[in-house]
Amino acid sequence: MSQKILLTAKEVTIILNRLACQLIEKHLDFSNTVLIGLQPRGKFLAQRIQHILKTEYQLQNIPLGFLDITFFRDDFRRGDKPLEANKTQIDFLVENKKVVFIDDVLYTGRSINAALTAIQSFGRPSEVELLTLIDRRFSRHLPIQPDYRGRQVDAINGEKVKVCWLENEGEEGVYLITN
Repeated sequence: MSQKILLTAKEVTIILNRLACQLIEKHLDFSNTVLIGLQPRGKFLAQRIQHILKTEYQLQNIPLGFLDITFFRDDFRRGDKPLEANKTQIDFLVENKKVVFIDDVLYTGRSINAALTAIQSFGRPSEVELLTLIDRRFSRHLPIQPDYRGRQVDAINGEKVKVCWLENEGEEGVYLITN
């Protein structure tokens, strides 16, 4: 198994700041916008984006939630190992709000499809957008594209993209792993 670095910690930081600026361009003061990190790995990216918006751009009232999509996936009964659900933490309604889903890697699009179904339990958004750090553009099973992307990666099916977060793995970076 080999590992190639796609993004260093410095490059991740630069991309996160660019993504935050793109969100500001579209949503200005976030008065009608909520950020929702998709569990488990989108949580770290969502927290980092919100932190940048608060500290670098002094935007204080940005609702942030975390959505577990485990049992909304179309393939949740197909695996051999038992599923481990995460906790949904959304303490606000999304009715008539602009929702920005945040996930680390967009691969087949199935997670986003599940998130679109799951979010309906919290109201009907006026608009839904997708922000992703890595877009594996040639692996899509569903016609889903990100509105905001950090980097496009052309990875073939045997390759895996691994995003490491300082808060979780103790290091920051994005790697392409080949078996």
